[in-house]
Amino acid sequence: MSVIDTPALCDLAIIGGGAAGVLAAIGVLRGASQPLRLLVIEPNLPLARGVAYATTREEHVLNVPAAKMSGFPEQPEDFLDYLCEVQAFPALSREQVAGQFVSRRHYADYLCLRLQQAVDASPAQLEILAARVQALQPNQEGVLLTLDSGRPVQAGRVVLAVGNALRPLPARGASSLVSGKRVEAWDYAALDAIADNADVAIIGSGLSMADSVATLQANGHRGRIHVLSRHALLPLPHAKGAAADYDPEPLLSMSLRQRMHALRRHAAEAAARDIPWQSVMERIRPLGQRLWQTLSFDDQRRFLRHVVRYWDVHRHRIAAPLHAQLLELQQAGRLQLHRGRLETAVAEGACVRLGALDRWRQPLQLEVQCVVNATGVEMRAQAMRNPLLQQLLGSGVGRAGPHGIGLDTAADGSLIDADGMVEPRMQVLGSLRIGSLWESLAIPELRGQAAAAAKQAL
Repeated sequence: MSVIDTPALCDLAIIGGGAAGVLAAIGVLRGASQPLRLLVIEPNLPLARGVAYATTREEHVLNVPAAKMSGFPEQPEDFLDYLCEVQAFPALSREQVAGQFVSRRHYADYLCLRLQQAVDASPAQLEILAARVQALQPNQEGVLLTLDSGRPVQAGRVVLAVGNALRPLPARGASSLVSGKRVEAWDYAALDAIADNADVAIIGSGLSMADSVATLQANGHRGRIHVLSRHALLPLPHAKGAAADYDPEPLLSMSLRQRMHALRRHAAEAAARDIPWQSVMERIRPLGQRLWQTLSFDDQRRFLRHVVRYWDVHRHRIAAPLHAQLLELQQAGRLQLHRGRLETAVAEGACVRLGALDRWRQPLQLEVQCVVNATGVEMRAQAMRNPLLQQLLGSGVGRAGPHGIGLDTAADGSLIDADGMVEPRMQVLGSLRIGSLWESLAIPELRGQAAAAAKQAL
């Protein structure tokens, strides 16, 4: 495995070296039966450290137990095997490790090791290029890539795995706040540098907020923490309990309203049998994409307008100890949850004054030393501030997905252009498929998409 500066031709170019891109590369390397040139293009090396797994903080843990985090559908316990191989938790048995919510830093190390092992055993050649792709254009030979250096690269096929982008802070004046007063939740070094006595406002109440609070607490933070979001809903915890045994298939033929009523009924029936509601949600986990795709267009719009945040807190849960930490801070008065919409952010001396409207559209003001943007994943491709995505949409090589979310793709992940034509030489992975699939961020979806893209590339 080598890092190169001057690529010219390759059989397959993978754009993005986070988890999805690395999993696709491993799939190609493992499946290759003859020499081919595989190029991974990623501006921020090392590989496998996208937004989710770039953190080295011990308190930033996976949101599911280790036993469910294998990167490979055909090897369901592979991540657990890795943790035992490297003796990450020597004092725990394999069964105990399986139930652990381990630090996310382990996952990047796991993917890198499996990538190197795949390289060592493959007839294919993997090369890594530290660069950004600015443009793509299909041609007779495959796909022509233009890098930020201006250098062209000719690829036979392309896998687009650019990863997630953070929404901008939704406030007038936010862009004028200097570094230190405004911190992106995914900028782990900047988060770590927040003074322990600073009053902090975190905009957004989802998983990135939970990470931010965990880091503040690990650093001995003593100031107040204000959490402002439109619904003021904290992430909910995982729970142990018996499995729910209802049949989820009938949900697929129901309207959105009928599904919501049915899930509430199943949760109530489960509670009567001392089964946690979390087990009801686990029962529909394998149907996530089909549940989205069988909704009518209008019901999808209703979901995005009225249901999505309630779905998120029930579907994307956090480790119970982290949830308990959030509740403890609330009870102690150190974490205050505000329901409202941020409107303005203005620096005044050493402080930042935030102006918001509460749920009754009454003014709400907060004065803090630092604002953390934890608003979550940007879903609109045209708003991701990615030159490549702007070029794809602007040139008609691609088009926005349903409801303007991500990129439009065929069932096999092939990119669809502005004229509705499928381009089978360009595969899309991960968050860019949210509009078509909805569930397209977690490892179970990424590993399946990566395996399918690798198979198609070969």
